[in-house]
Amino acid sequence: MILSINPYLVTNGNGQEAVKFYENALDAKVEMLQTFGEMPENPEHPVPAEAKDLVLHAHLKVGNTDLMISDTFPGQSHEIGSHLTIAIHIQGAEKAEEVFAKLQDGGQVIMPLQETFWSPLYGQVQDKFGVQWQVSTAACQQ
Repeated sequence: MILSINPYLVTNGNGQEAVKFYENALDAKVEMLQTFGEMPENPEHPVPAEAKDLVLHAHLKVGNTDLMISDTFPGQSHEIGSHLTIAIHIQGAEKAEEVFAKLQDGGQVIMPLQETFWSPLYGQVQDKFGVQWQVSTAACQQ
C-alpha cells in the first residue's frame, strides 16, 4: 500500500540554510534534521570531514504536507532538474518492488532497491518523463 508522496529537495551543500529558509518562509516546523556525520559509521564508506555537517535528511512539516531536504554528498554531481525529487513511502516490500519496477519501465535506475539503515528497501529511479523518485519501504511496526 502506498502511504504517501512528498517533494524532496536536494541542495548543493547549503541544506542547513535551506531548512532555516523554508522554516521561516513557509512557517514550517522542523520535525527532524540529521547530518551525514550522525549516520551509523561504515568503515567501507567513511564520511569525509567536509560532509559531516551537511544535511543527510531533514523533515519539515508545512501545514499538513511533508517537505524533505538533503544535501548532495561531496563528490556527487548536483544538477538542476535532479534537485527536486518525489519521495514515495510504501508499506510492504512486495508493493515497493512492484512500484519501483513500474517506475523504471522506460526510465533509468539511479540506485537499485536495497536495505539501508532507515528503510528495509530503498531505491532511486528516474521515470521515462525525467522525474526522479525515491522509493522507501516503511519499516514494519512491532
